[in-house]
Amino acid sequence: MAKVTKDMIIADVLRLDKGTVPIFLNSGMHCLGCPSSSGESIEDACAVHGIDPDKLIKELNDYLESK
Repeated sequence: MAKVTKDMIIADVLRLDKGTVPIFLNSGMHCLGCPSSSGESIEDACAVHGIDPDKLIKELNDYLESK
């Protein structure tokens, strides 16, 4: 299974596994359908939304590893 990294585009992570949607939403990132999610890295989106990218990446990878 692929590991999520800070430089990955949000839309690519969503295509990788739709089960990641709640993790993004629970972290406060509600822009999953906006055009920015198709071209913005996780790290850039976290900076815009005031979210700790390391925490989000850990949650995403923990989820993917648990499958």
